[in-house]
Amino acid sequence: MVQIVVLSWMVALASVVSAGPTSTQANDESIEATNGRQANEALNRSRRFVLGWLRHADLKTGLIPRNLEADKDIWNAKDSAADNYPFMVLTCALTDEDMFRGRMLEMLRTETKLCSRVDRLPDTWNFVKQGFDTEKIDLDAVIFGSAEYCKDGLMPLTEWLGPSPWSERLIGILDDLWKHAPVETPFGKIPSTNSEVNGGLLQVLCRVFWMTGDRKYLDWAERLGDYYLLGEHHPTRDEATIKLRDHGSEIVGGLSELYLTTHYADREKKNAYREPLHEMLDRILEVGRNEHGLFYNQVDLNTGKPLLISPGTAMVCDTWGYVCNAYYTVYLVDKTRRYHEAVLVALGNLNTHYKGYDWERGSADGIADSVEGAINLLNRELDDSAPAWIEHEIDKMFAIQKEDGVIEGWHGDGNFARTAAMYALWKSQGATVRPWREDVCLGAVRTGRTLSLSLSAARPWKGRIVFDRPRHREYLRLPVDYPRINQFPEWYTVGGDTVYEIQTPTDGQTLKGRQLWEGLPVELTKGRPALRITVQSKSSR
Repeated sequence: MVQIVVLSWMVALASVVSAGPTSTQANDESIEATNGRQANEALNRSRRFVLGWLRHADLKTGLIPRNLEADKDIWNAKDSAADNYPFMVLTCALTDEDMFRGRMLEMLRTETKLCSRVDRLPDTWNFVKQGFDTEKIDLDAVIFGSAEYCKDGLMPLTEWLGPSPWSERLIGILDDLWKHAPVETPFGKIPSTNSEVNGGLLQVLCRVFWMTGDRKYLDWAERLGDYYLLGEHHPTRDEATIKLRDHGSEIVGGLSELYLTTHYADREKKNAYREPLHEMLDRILEVGRNEHGLFYNQVDLNTGKPLLISPGTAMVCDTWGYVCNAYYTVYLVDKTRRYHEAVLVALGNLNTHYKGYDWERGSADGIADSVEGAINLLNRELDDSAPAWIEHEIDKMFAIQKEDGVIEGWHGDGNFARTAAMYALWKSQGATVRPWREDVCLGAVRTGRTLSLSLSAARPWKGRIVFDRPRHREYLRLPVDYPRINQFPEWYTVGGDTVYEIQTPTDGQTLKGRQLWEGLPVELTKGRPALRITVQSKSSR
């Protein structure tokens, strides 16, 4: 029933999410064609980001530096690997299959070989020394970096790619994080007392549990859940403050993912978690939001007052959408109306109150995180105003990119590429082209069971349109597609055994979804530089 509710919202959303210029736009082009141009720009910008950063790669190892000014001589797990490299991989998966299978994979192999220091746990590599940056192992730092690499780097790649060398690296690091977990608790050993580390690991553990079917990952996740919800470390009862921004909000999302997981896999544990989890969420709703329903960076739980992180920093966090994910996730299983309403209020206030808002002192990273949150929620909830806000913010983000492709020259540049790719996939409803070329534009609009596509190119092109699949089910085996950080939303997905009718201006054919996963062959000739295609599901066998 939960899936039906979510999908019904997605169908209702279909005629709205791609809304853009109508007959008054230049050349009177269709909405699908407009979406194609916008997706094309986003992918080209992501491609330029990759090429810009590769110019600064270490000549000996091929690894990218942490930043281009400070720390330009090191690769590290928590930044280079977690925030920048994965979205170079994702961009190449979408735009350059040769580089994806070549240089990007080689970087993974090099990092695994050189930088693994505590079994498979990575440590910082120094390009000048061509060795580890420190002589002694700081296990806490290694655990922090490894957890970040899993949650922010390898998990989003696994969400998009499914089983791959990157998912193998993910599982290897995850296993060794628990092998070397140093913190004794009444519930068993855990990797850290840091809520950012543990919140991120909760998110990864829950998804890997479903993906592998291995109960140990749920056992480890429940050990963390017990520590926070059943022990003496409750996030809003036992702590003086709570951070709802990046580097703090992870525990809120992680515990919500665990709660949903136990709803389907361990109902007894879910029942034990219900009261303390709702207590946390209710307290955050009480003191953690402003008048528009967006969340503060940090809150003093004793006074109920928001805290300023640093002078000149906004009070509202750019990761408001990550926190909303938690409320929506719990709403899916408990049907708690106030949690649903919290998401709708935040989403509905963006265009009126947050157009051009300075999330992170003008940084593209702040815009990227905020837009990511909005797109992820818009995938599930109808809101007439949010698309216009996304368009405004994405243009502002794009304007920050430099001519050489680099955005700001630090590891947060990867989040620019992540959100640009997410935006492009929204505009194409998850469809992509193989081989990609910088002039090929693919845009789409969904109406119910029908997808209308526009494909165009400046020069003749021959290739395939590859359609998205229900990755949450096919790759991760999740029981429901709940909103979660580091996923790429599913728009128009085709079922493997579902039959689809494909129509072009000159002919039609019927294909199964599995064939569309491999790609629909198409050709743009010199005399026909554009093509309109409709895809409609007919039946399921």
